[in-house]
Amino acid sequence: MIANAYRYIVALLIGLFVVNNANAEMDMDTLRLTLQDAILMAQQNSPSAQSARHQYLAAYWNYRSFKANYLPSVSMSTSPRLNRAINSVTQGDGTNVFVKQNQLLTDVSLRVNQNIALTGGSLFVETSVTRMDELERNTKSFNAMPVQIGYQQSLFGYNDLKWSKKIEPLAYQQAKKEYAEALELVSAQACDVFFDWISAQSNLETARLNYAAADTLYRMAQGRYDIGSINESDMLQHEINKLNEETNCMDAEVSLQSATQTLCYYLGIPENKNIVLILPEDVPDLQVPLDKAMILAMENSPEPDSYTLAKIQSESNLAYAKSAAGIRADLYARFGLSQTAGTLKQSYQDMDQQEYVSLTVSIPLLDWGRGRGSVKVARSRRDFAETQAKRSMQDFRQRVQRLVMQYNMQGRKVSIAQRTTMQANQRYNVAKHLYIVGRNTILDLNASVTAKDQAKRNYIYSMKTYWSLYYTLRSLTGYDFQYEMPLADLLPTE
Repeated sequence: MIANAYRYIVALLIGLFVVNNANAEMDMDTLRLTLQDAILMAQQNSPSAQSARHQYLAAYWNYRSFKANYLPSVSMSTSPRLNRAINSVTQGDGTNVFVKQNQLLTDVSLRVNQNIALTGGSLFVETSVTRMDELERNTKSFNAMPVQIGYQQSLFGYNDLKWSKKIEPLAYQQAKKEYAEALELVSAQACDVFFDWISAQSNLETARLNYAAADTLYRMAQGRYDIGSINESDMLQHEINKLNEETNCMDAEVSLQSATQTLCYYLGIPENKNIVLILPEDVPDLQVPLDKAMILAMENSPEPDSYTLAKIQSESNLAYAKSAAGIRADLYARFGLSQTAGTLKQSYQDMDQQEYVSLTVSIPLLDWGRGRGSVKVARSRRDFAETQAKRSMQDFRQRVQRLVMQYNMQGRKVSIAQRTTMQANQRYNVAKHLYIVGRNTILDLNASVTAKDQAKRNYIYSMKTYWSLYYTLRSLTGYDFQYEMPLADLLPTE
């Protein structure tokens, strides 16, 4: 008896082990996702998020490159050259003779350059040495320039450094805000595909339940029709209902398959996974103050920065057009020490001063109005940019105001839709019971089925609208109202 009990316990444990393994394998193939899980996956894997990430990184490295323009740069250069030719050489008395030349020149220079943003010029310090070998006579000489200090400047030209200092930091700030905005828009899109899948799944479940109910009622109606308790019209209506629900099942299966493909593509999920999405039970009880949302939107949204940037760029284009149409002057100055000798050591002794200054002036005398026309076009575009910025800012404020109003009302709409769903389900159960006992018509039953299904769809749609509005509002304001923190805190640091 004890042996039999022992064998029974072992068999039971083995059975439990097999069932647990089967459940584990099923769980491995099933992916259960909440809305927040889907949003995190979309922010990592969706094509929109990856595109936004690459755009942000490009803007970041462009900004790093811009800042490097204002730091000292060090460069080394060399240009060895061999010259074997017969050239015409001018003599001291002015005559020319042909001389056979066979020279090898090697040089190396080290240069430190510093751009000056205030003036748009550049200051440099350079040291260099050159060796010249006369191969025919087997002689060599050196030319050393231990230090040279130079400066070059466009006196009336366009100062690219000054305008870049105004444009590039603002452009990078806009890029950071655009990245934060893009992630929130990805979240809003993830809400759409999440609830679209839930809606498709719910429609399929509803269609199957409705088909089962229609089939049951159809079989009951056949019995009633045989005994003459219902007329032929009601019997045909039951058959029509059954056929319609069968068609609805097939359509719902196709819709769910399409929604699954869209969800897997957007979240980066393998299509062989079984997906179970968990519908949120409720929504946050939040009311966003309009004044706070407007202030946050003006601070954190990339749109105001884009309008400001457009105005500054138009002013920069006007400055460039003016400089191109007016007097141009370029200053180049260089001061240093230099010496030439037969050895490298001697070339660094008894240094001589070396100065070079040049000023190049260009004055447009006749261009048939081309320069003046370019200035007028640039000024007109600047004025248009300012007008467009004012109009766009007004539209932006109205959009924020409209979005806040919609969001603040949507929470109440979700509650109403949830209550409507409960009442519609109760009405359907009552109508079905009354019809079974012969106290209701089939028209009333069909109406209750339609109301039940529509109420459930409306509830899911209201949830979808709520979360889509929530993340769209976050994208405009750059702020998490639920946890009261700026979204910029979630961005990667430099």
